[in-house]
Amino acid sequence: MKQLVSNLKGDKGIWSFVALLALFSFMPVFSASSNLAYIGQGNGNTLGYLVKHIVHICIGFTIIFMVHKVPYHYFKAVSKGALYIVWVLLAYTLIKGTVIAGANASRWIQVPFIGVTFQTSTLAAMVLFIFVARYLSKTREVAVSFKSSIWELWLPVFITLGFILPANFSTTALIFSMVLMLVYIGKYPMRYIGIIVGSGIVFLAFFILVAKAFPDAFPNRVDTWISRIDSFTSDKPDEDDYQIEKAKIAIASGKIYGLGPGKSVQKNFLPQSSSDFIFAIIVEEYGLLGGLGVLTLYLLLLFRFVIASHKANTLFGKLVVVGLGFPMIFQAMVNMAVAVELLPVTGQTLPLISSGGSSIWMTCFALGIIISVTKKEEEIAQEMKDAAKREEALQKLIDRELEEEVDKAENYSIEDKAKNPMHAVLNK
Repeated sequence: MKQLVSNLKGDKGIWSFVALLALFSFMPVFSASSNLAYIGQGNGNTLGYLVKHIVHICIGFTIIFMVHKVPYHYFKAVSKGALYIVWVLLAYTLIKGTVIAGANASRWIQVPFIGVTFQTSTLAAMVLFIFVARYLSKTREVAVSFKSSIWELWLPVFITLGFILPANFSTTALIFSMVLMLVYIGKYPMRYIGIIVGSGIVFLAFFILVAKAFPDAFPNRVDTWISRIDSFTSDKPDEDDYQIEKAKIAIASGKIYGLGPGKSVQKNFLPQSSSDFIFAIIVEEYGLLGGLGVLTLYLLLLFRFVIASHKANTLFGKLVVVGLGFPMIFQAMVNMAVAVELLPVTGQTLPLISSGGSSIWMTCFALGIIISVTKKEEEIAQEMKDAAKREEALQKLIDRELEEEVDKAENYSIEDKAKNPMHAVLNK
């Protein structure tokens, strides 16, 4: 174990908080999967779901370990080419997305041979953030014209978001918000950001009008996220209200200390209790203290991201940490806000805690890149430390040689001088 820990490079705080979140997820997932077990297998056995979740977490940590060994600037080189691959995957997903329970859920594709569904928007978000960080770091020392940035930066961003929007509005909004935050931190001109925000609002309004006018032209996911916004702003009961009510009952039942691990009642009635609404089950079983504990872990992870970004030795490294790290925390906050009805139902999971496969793996992939940035910082600091030690050792060697020369000069005795014939002549 000590040897394994010694092989983990990078920020130990990030490693620790990620491990704590992953370990904590086992009990809530094991408990909240009971309704899936009854529906899917009919016997109520949740052990299979726990084992599956543990396997996903183990694969995720393997991904972190492998990715953090790769120098992070390699991802800068491949981000532009990877964006084209992402567009192809998003287009395929939009057309051939998996049908779940008879409904068109054009957010997943079935991975051949292994039977795992993969949400391509998570990969698209990660690649897009790295692409934006690459552009900002490349243009940091030159004056940016709005016309050139439209073609080089915003056109790829809007193409990516355009593929995601019809099937997943919440993810589109999250990605766009994070891109705006990233360009703001990267010192992109504010007046240009204002124009882009206005253009985005106009485009979204136009898209909604088209979706309303031609409801058969888009998958029914468009109707889903439009109805979610409508139901959130109105008192008309629907399925989302049922989920929110059950989530609020679960949170209220937990009180301060919770009902105890595995003793949730609402997990048997709350849809997506092991994924989208797992925070409600956590509060019901572990109480307000448990919910605040989870929130604290995410805030501590955010704190480590801020430190890692501040210490990064390149602008690209700083922006990569912000672009990949902050969305995880923001997604967690959105998930918690949905559970207490501060936001409409979005379908965003709780990173590293909710059950899932590809979402956990993509989160771990992003964490691997972040840790790779912090590992580079450590390597540079170690190189500077080693250089200082070598310089100190060399200086000590020089000082010792000088001391020996001085000692020789001081110990040049009178007898030695007398033996010197020239010295005897000079004395006469």
